[in-house]
Amino acid sequence: MKNNFFFVKLPSYLIILIPFLLISGSFLPDLAVSICALIFIVNTIKNSLNSYYDNKFVKYFFIFWFILIVSSLLSDHLFYSFFKSFVYVRFLLFSLCLWFLLDENENLLKYIFYSFLFCFLILIFDGYFQFFVERNILGWPLIDSRVSSLFKDELILGSYFSRVFPIFFAIYIWLSSQKIILKKYDNFFIFLIIFLFICIDILIFLSGERVALFYLNLFSIFVIFFIPSYKKIRIFTILISILIIFSISIFKSSFSDRVFGKTLYQLSNNYESTLNEDLLKKDKIYVFSKEHEDHYKSAVLMFLDNKIFGIGPYGFKKNCHLDKYKTSTESCSTHPHNTYIQILAELGILGMFFVLFVFISFMFYLLKNLFYKKIFTDFQVGLLSCFLITLWPFIPTGSFFNNWLSVIYYYPLGIFIWSCNLKKKE
Repeated sequence: MKNNFFFVKLPSYLIILIPFLLISGSFLPDLAVSICALIFIVNTIKNSLNSYYDNKFVKYFFIFWFILIVSSLLSDHLFYSFFKSFVYVRFLLFSLCLWFLLDENENLLKYIFYSFLFCFLILIFDGYFQFFVERNILGWPLIDSRVSSLFKDELILGSYFSRVFPIFFAIYIWLSSQKIILKKYDNFFIFLIIFLFICIDILIFLSGERVALFYLNLFSIFVIFFIPSYKKIRIFTILISILIIFSISIFKSSFSDRVFGKTLYQLSNNYESTLNEDLLKKDKIYVFSKEHEDHYKSAVLMFLDNKIFGIGPYGFKKNCHLDKYKTSTESCSTHPHNTYIQILAELGILGMFFVLFVFISFMFYLLKNLFYKKIFTDFQVGLLSCFLITLWPFIPTGSFFNNWLSVIYYYPLGIFIWSCNLKKKE
């Protein structure tokens, strides 16, 4: 291809760097995604890459994008909502760019694998250093007995691991199946996977991120049931991790109090009570916490006021302060902390129907793959675990439209579409 550097090498470098850029915050990875998207638009026009748009994943996305645009046009904050909705297409273009690059050179997966691996090893070393010394290698201290490593005061170390490790694991399965990882190194890489599983299990616990811990367990269940060749490895690593976490909890109770004690505390309606009171004796139990429940109530009021198209993308934080949506002094936030409730409030019935359709279809094909016919390879199943984490409904979440999260959402999508197209060719 002419202009190989601009169309192939430059976006490849950016994609390889994204695991590192995610550690810096949302600006740099979003910038990398935007550059890749713009390059792919130019590439599409110059080299007639129209075939990349002719698949059901792209069609589904454009339906969702259309709902975003219409909902924005009907919102009270038209310019703000419309601009953010319009440029949301960059994430699809980024996925298509990744698909194109893998068509050009499937060895790109090997470099992505080593990029993730290098990031993990740095964060693991720094995270445990911070746990033992109470300051990381840059001198940043623990925050409320929580390990944050290079994320500093952004307490998202656990979220990073729980969301991107499944991508890394899926790529490892691909490299192993294609013998790109040489057979003589098989035992080393199996040991490495075991080491990473255990270290990441414990580090997510030490990060105090309860949702990340849930996602890791969800991914583990996924591996055990849907990728049988790694079932024994995952069960073994879970048992070792539980043993170590239990030991840490005995000697440093502040870490277990955050994960277990505070969870029970927030479920209770009596915020003045102590952690050791019997939760079952309380006259009310909240959905995750009082704050979460208040967010959900406000979001439902917004939906009831705008049933078809919702209040508009990114509209929750713009409207939650209004008296008609305020349910308490704590009901206002940047987002309602649940993907489906956010979609219901901001995109209405149409948006909710679309997302539910995607999730139900996803579960249908997964169960079909498990009980009836093997539709997906183990590599694809590993990638599908990323989408399961993204779409799982019964858990507090970040904003669905958050740039940092969106980069992670759409990163495995490009790889997955490439794998489906590759399988179709074969």
